[in-house]
Amino acid sequence: MEDFIPLVAILSVFGTITAIAFGPTYLKFRERRETQETVRRAIDKGQPLPPEVLDALTRDVTKNLPSRTRDIRRGVIWLAVGIGIAAFGLINDFSSLNGGWEDNAGDGLLGIAAIPVTIGLAFLVLSFFNKNKD
Repeated sequence: MEDFIPLVAILSVFGTITAIAFGPTYLKFRERRETQETVRRAIDKGQPLPPEVLDALTRDVTKNLPSRTRDIRRGVIWLAVGIGIAAFGLINDFSSLNGGWEDNAGDGLLGIAAIPVTIGLAFLVLSFFNKNKD
């Protein structure tokens, strides 16, 4: 029984992350499918569609267009996440039991922090090349 505790803990952590990441996407997909089914039934019965319905269906398409401001905001957030992870690794290393810097500064967190920093830099570079400047 004790052998399953680490397995359950790992599956719980990654299952929660997966649910947080894909849950809203699935719910939005289901809502959109139900709306399309309602529109199909109204068209099949010959009822006219109000302009509000058509506006609601096209609102999601225009909302997700890339913009320079959105790219800059995402880039700054990703950079902050990477800098925060790197700072945590360095502070955690400095506050070790011997009270000084060790040979392995960051304990690998600097390498992990490079991923969000790179993503942030990519968003900032994309913001300069984005034709949709708002």
